[in-house]
Amino acid sequence: MNSVVSEEALAAQENPSSLRQLIRADQLTAVRQTVLLSIPVNVVLGLISTFVAWSSGKFLIGLVWLACSGVVNMLRILACRMSIEGIARAPLISRVAGSGGRTAVDINLRLHWMLALLSGLVWAGVPALCEGYTTPETLFYLTCVCGITAGAVTHGFAYARIPICFITPPLVSVIACLAYGGDSTRIALSLAVLLYLAALIRGSRVSEKLVSDASALKNRATSATAALKIAHENLTEFAEKMQYQAEHDLLTGLLSRAGFMDMGERLLLQREHPLCMMFLDLDGFKVINDAYGHDAGDQVLVEAAQRMQDALSEAYTLARLGGDEFVILYPLTPVSEAAELVATRLIDAVRLPFSRLANRHIGLSIGIYVSDQDDINEMLVCSDAALYEAKRRGRNQYCVFSERLNERLQMKRDVERDLAQALANGELEVWFQPIIQRNGRSPDGFEALLRWNHPRHGWIAPPDLIEIAALAGLSEDLLRFILDKVVELIRFLHTARLTDLRVAMNISPRELERIVINDLVSLKLKEFNLPPEMLEIEITEETAIDLQVATQTLAALSEMGVSIAIDDFGVGYSSLGFLRQMRVSRVKIDRSFVTDLAYKLENQALVQAILHLSESFRFQVVAEGVESIDDLQMLQEMNCPAMQGYYFSPPLPIAGAMAWMKGQSAAEQAPA
Repeated sequence: MNSVVSEEALAAQENPSSLRQLIRADQLTAVRQTVLLSIPVNVVLGLISTFVAWSSGKFLIGLVWLACSGVVNMLRILACRMSIEGIARAPLISRVAGSGGRTAVDINLRLHWMLALLSGLVWAGVPALCEGYTTPETLFYLTCVCGITAGAVTHGFAYARIPICFITPPLVSVIACLAYGGDSTRIALSLAVLLYLAALIRGSRVSEKLVSDASALKNRATSATAALKIAHENLTEFAEKMQYQAEHDLLTGLLSRAGFMDMGERLLLQREHPLCMMFLDLDGFKVINDAYGHDAGDQVLVEAAQRMQDALSEAYTLARLGGDEFVILYPLTPVSEAAELVATRLIDAVRLPFSRLANRHIGLSIGIYVSDQDDINEMLVCSDAALYEAKRRGRNQYCVFSERLNERLQMKRDVERDLAQALANGELEVWFQPIIQRNGRSPDGFEALLRWNHPRHGWIAPPDLIEIAALAGLSEDLLRFILDKVVELIRFLHTARLTDLRVAMNISPRELERIVINDLVSLKLKEFNLPPEMLEIEITEETAIDLQVATQTLAALSEMGVSIAIDDFGVGYSSLGFLRQMRVSRVKIDRSFVTDLAYKLENQALVQAILHLSESFRFQVVAEGVESIDDLQMLQEMNCPAMQGYYFSPPLPIAGAMAWMKGQSAAEQAPA
């Protein structure tokens, strides 16, 4: 980019008139190119028309007409070949085109449309070759005129005035000659040509508008590029900055995922000792975003990253993978500090109070993996598995990847391999955990929980099953199996006339995206003539906010009468608009806010806020994870409508759930 273009681009950015001149310059460039393309066609058609005139005995008139056309075409070629500034400075052109403060580009455009008008006037003389379109050659000349006018519009897309000036005289002459003839056919044909002229004019203007808009966008982009260039000393500096941004997280200044992967590959190639990878995740960060806003969350990320960096030496590579996830990689030399000591120091650094969070603290969970292998992705997988285990143990924990965790990875591979056969053999089970009303005794419904006792790995957690089923393409088969068992319990409750109870089943994000769940549910309920109100679909908060595809499915289920529940409320990003739009009938407070509720004032405030919200939006609240009498009593004092947890009952096989329900019914009917 030269300095002249940069100055013009910057001027266009600040001054609309300068942008207009840049657009005009683009139009002139296109005009000079397209006119040169169209002139040969004009010349050939002129020669053919003169030949036809000679054949019909009008050679002299045709020769005069051809000479006029040739002169105009030569002038148009010269206007395209001469320099723009040279044309603008020519005295004759200045007088004819009228300089009057116009720019060189405007003078050139003005000259081009004048020459186009002159050429159009020449073609308007075609009636002289065919006696006003009355001779046998009329069809040929009409075809030529219509063809060359259509071609003029096609070639003159950049600047509408030029094709309009060219096509109007010949088409008006056609209209006049045909209308003058008087018979209905010629009058109808003249009207058609008039409509054709109007269409060509409109097409020319639309084409010019599109070209102008494209030119404006191009020139604005050029001005932005020029501004970036001026902001940097040279192109090399600009490229280095772009490279830095591609490899670094712009919020914290640490390496990004892409930068870390590149750095990790280099360390693997150069290593002389085993490498230690630490996968770090902030505990409770999502709650910070909800309670204090994303700006405060960003500041916490920046401060946490700085604390980690301060706790590490230059030998450690620290990166932010995204969100609140960080990773550390360093060579474990004989003099290196033990990974456990480094992890402890990092946890202690992050647990200190943050200035923006008042009395709230952030925790840090760390997964550690030491390896000699050459696969950075495998190291990430293993350290992530260790991190998952650390988070399972609670906040401010670290976990070293062990053989047990390796067995868990192997478990996932085995489950993926065996799941299809297990489904076919009926090895999977659906258990049901009761949901209890506020009084702590009366049942309010059940939640279905998937179970599988794998022959090698024992009981497989439901999230693992759902995740693995999706990877194996078995999501729909698994969903049908769960729905069958849920409907079986609903049939039992319906037969017992307990139609006020609901049975809830969880739906994963992948199922909402890929399976027409509402059709499956509708067919299954109609098969046994069961009321839709006895079924409840539970979705997680993240599902509700992230999956736009889910909206139609959930709306259809809601219209059917199926209840919609938000699971794990308080740990995601559900909007109030979603709660209202989807007619959510139940919200389940995540167990992390319910466990030890009696002793945590902050959690009490959050639960109370959700209960107040439920009154406005008219949804029921269920508190998950009730495991003590103290938590039960606190929830009862808060008037929480329903509760669920091991304090009341663990999940039960379907036969156990039916027996439990019969026992509850018998207890309620027994005399006091």
